[in-house]
Amino acid sequence: MEEYRIANPALADQGKIKIAWAWNFMPVLKLLQEKFKPERHLNGVKVAACLHLEAKTACLLMALKALGAEVMAAGSNPLSTQDDICAALVANGIRVYSWHGMTMDEYYGNLHALLAWSPQILIDDGGDLVTLIHKERSDLLPYIKGGCEETTTGIKRLKAMSNEGILAFPMLAVNDALSKHLFDNRYGTGQSVWDAICRLTNMLIAGKEVVVCGYGWCGRGVASRASGLGARVTIVESDPHRALEAYMDGFNVTDMATAARTGDIFVTTTGNINVIRKEHFAVMKNGAILANAGHFDVEISCIDLGEIAAKKSITRPGVTTYTTHDGRSLHLLVEGRLVNLAGGDGHPIEIMDLSFALQLLSVLYIHENDLEPGLYPVPSEIDRAVASYKLEALGIRLEEMTPEQEQYLGRWEE
Repeated sequence: MEEYRIANPALADQGKIKIAWAWNFMPVLKLLQEKFKPERHLNGVKVAACLHLEAKTACLLMALKALGAEVMAAGSNPLSTQDDICAALVANGIRVYSWHGMTMDEYYGNLHALLAWSPQILIDDGGDLVTLIHKERSDLLPYIKGGCEETTTGIKRLKAMSNEGILAFPMLAVNDALSKHLFDNRYGTGQSVWDAICRLTNMLIAGKEVVVCGYGWCGRGVASRASGLGARVTIVESDPHRALEAYMDGFNVTDMATAARTGDIFVTTTGNINVIRKEHFAVMKNGAILANAGHFDVEISCIDLGEIAAKKSITRPGVTTYTTHDGRSLHLLVEGRLVNLAGGDGHPIEIMDLSFALQLLSVLYIHENDLEPGLYPVPSEIDRAVASYKLEALGIRLEEMTPEQEQYLGRWEE
């Protein structure tokens, strides 16, 4: 079996510098590593991760190794893998199977190389690793104790598998933990999406009409930060409660057919397929920018873009311009892939400190408990502990209820 598949091992020193910078701003993950390291709770346990391979992820993988785990990793997105981080991880004894710009065949080949080590605990981002095991490597099921899923999209897939009765091992829904989606999805996505769009285009956001498709936690964050940058924000939403919430948050709310005519920048955050498609492209302004912040590259129909284009060209790194037959230019960012990671550095470090602290504690929970197959919430004590550790690191004190207050909340009579 191959120990690793990466682009260039000589990039290790460059990657180590980036990892050291991230580690400086991850106090909760650092605290947990120091707390559990002496007992080496994961000694000899094979942990396989399919995650975005960048500096913050490297801190999680190295913390797991410090707790005794045998760690192997593959990239969860062909364009989010950072080759210097992969090299640094390999230099630190972690098996890595990924490189920037993989084809989809290479991507799945690397997942198979990862699974050749018969992992016992999984950390997935989007559900590809779990579904691959169920579809093509069912021989590994006896070895797998369970795992955890990082994303909204991945949890949707796991719920579907669980509902069909085919999920063969326990998975913790890390994305659904309060310490994850309230912060990672809202503040993390909100900031990192606009960081990436600004890097890729070097354009002003103030004064633009920004159309955000989907008003879940990611959409809320993207819309809020766009408004803060001076944009006029329109929300496209299919759920009546979320649409009403967006309206009461002060945003314009309409359908995609209407928003397509006036938007300057479009950002998809739905997790669904073909959210922006041929009939929408047909009425867009010249110069419209298209970005996706959902996990898979299916929200903006690249097939439809190709069909309506007379010409396709790379006009700036990470920007593909489709020139239509009537002379309009539509600019697609990073091939419609996850813009904040394929076009930037992903979520801010302090946000991922929360998410990866949850992942580390979830791995320990899976290892130490025997659960039946199915999808489980992260235990509330783990969720609250991560938030409490973060507040402690920030020097923030919580108010403590008096015994009288606690008794009052427990009574039904005045």
